[in-house]
Amino acid sequence: MIRKRVPTAVAMTLAAGAGVVGLTASPAAAQAVPCVQKVAVVNNGGFVIDFQITTRDGQLSAPTDDYPINQWRIVDLASTPFAEGVDVRPLVHAQAGDDVPGNVFVSYCANGQTATYTASGTTLDYSVTLLT
Repeated sequence: MIRKRVPTAVAMTLAAGAGVVGLTASPAAAQAVPCVQKVAVVNNGGFVIDFQITTRDGQLSAPTDDYPINQWRIVDLASTPFAEGVDVRPLVHAQAGDDVPGNVFVSYCANGQTATYTASGTTLDYSVTLLT
């Protein structure tokens, strides 16, 4: 099947002729996926880390305690000052190393679900990746 793009003006005219009213071209509200209540970070790096939750506008939660390789910590977003619907990601701090944000944002929804990230690499060269 070959699809052709119909110009907006033509589509609106066709819709009006079909009795369809109220069509607008407004974009949908952008919200990160997945929608979760908790954020976990597994330490797969050879160093000690802690993390905070950060929002798109730079707000931060309280940090977790420090923890070594092969351990993880979880933050329930209900215990943070963030409102439901806000996009968040972990900001990981390696002791004697860099601060690295998670590779993608997730959205906060009070649904009991958990987004799990892994921190892997070395203190000055590591990544924080959402598991899918």
